[in-house]
Amino acid sequence: MPAKQGLTLDTLSQEEDACAAVPARLDTLDLIRGVAVLGILAINIAGFAGPMIGTTTPNLPHPAAPVDEAAWAFGLLVFEGKMRALFTLLFGAGLVLFHERAEAADRDADQLQLRRLGWLLLLGIAHYLLLWWGDILFLYAACGIAALLMRPLSDRMLLWTALALYYAWHIWGMFDAATAIDAEHALRDGVASAEQLQLVAERIQPMLDWAAQEMREAKLGWLDLLCVKLTERPLWQIQMVSGAFSETLPLMLIGMVLYRSGFFDGRLPRRRLIEVSLACTFAGTTLTAMFLGWAWPRHFPPVAMHAALVWGMAMPHVLGGIGYAGLLVLVTPRLAPTRLGRHLTAAGRMAFSNYIATSLVMTFVFYGWGLGLYGEVPPARQWLFVLGGWALMLAWSPIWLRHFRRGPLEWLWRSLVEHRLLNNRIA
Repeated sequence: MPAKQGLTLDTLSQEEDACAAVPARLDTLDLIRGVAVLGILAINIAGFAGPMIGTTTPNLPHPAAPVDEAAWAFGLLVFEGKMRALFTLLFGAGLVLFHERAEAADRDADQLQLRRLGWLLLLGIAHYLLLWWGDILFLYAACGIAALLMRPLSDRMLLWTALALYYAWHIWGMFDAATAIDAEHALRDGVASAEQLQLVAERIQPMLDWAAQEMREAKLGWLDLLCVKLTERPLWQIQMVSGAFSETLPLMLIGMVLYRSGFFDGRLPRRRLIEVSLACTFAGTTLTAMFLGWAWPRHFPPVAMHAALVWGMAMPHVLGGIGYAGLLVLVTPRLAPTRLGRHLTAAGRMAFSNYIATSLVMTFVFYGWGLGLYGEVPPARQWLFVLGGWALMLAWSPIWLRHFRRGPLEWLWRSLVEHRLLNNRIA
């Protein structure tokens, strides 16, 4: 397997004026990104369908039917955290790859990287304001700049820094939430003290209040909703960075180490890759299943679920992301030539465009300026929209790439970085 291939939302393409010395992109990691961008929809759908609390538990703001709990549990087991970790690992690996490809083309890699990430920040702001609160582009750009500064460090130093930051943050969060989780447990058993009742109310009531506000805002027209974001929540994305920085940056650093170690490009011995992939996938899935075995019979208690999803599930998330990545590397030689493989590869080559197109379609479906289904679709039926989104991404991506070199937003981003309109048509 050749040593260099595309990883991030947009890699340096085979431009005759810039990349003659750079190895051509291959299918392997384009296919992985295709799987990742489809998986991101599976975990974002609860946020699109609303309200936001539905991403934490299926039983708020209204109790869920058993079939909805089962559908929500399936998403937690297979997708939640793991796909976000996979996407972030790939982004970190892509920072190293982009630098290598730019240097091979005799260009200023650091300047290009900073320019790319700067434009990504601005595109992320536009995504938040114009479409959806759940933007990750701004977060990735901010963490990517920090990761760039650490790129010269050795693999050992990067890995230890990533693990220390990752687990210090998550362990501290669980300790901080332990008292509230214990109070919620006491409330469920009917033995809660007055102080515990108040503590649980202090945790849950803001969730319910915010859900009610979301329901009101979701009925607004597009321009009114834009005004709300500009006037009431202009720093929303800064808050997201402060809350997710200690997860996203470490995962990017781990992705950088994995790329350097040959995990993605065939330098890691196949037997070792199989061992790592199977072990990580099994461990991540088993730990998640064990947590499900506790949470599901208790109907996903919101305080404990919030603590678990933000902090407690850190280990299965990173293990699952690494395991999924390795398994996809292993199956790509057989999968890529198939019809499904070709469509996944095309979706991965257009991951940026597909990510934003998903936001456009889903906000139109659920928000008041579109079909207005916000808060009306329970978890089981949300999977119909996931399947529909997957079908759209897999269908339009190869059709577009028959006529154009890259996706529309990949072209726009690259043109902004290059300070010129690039030719995107295939002759």
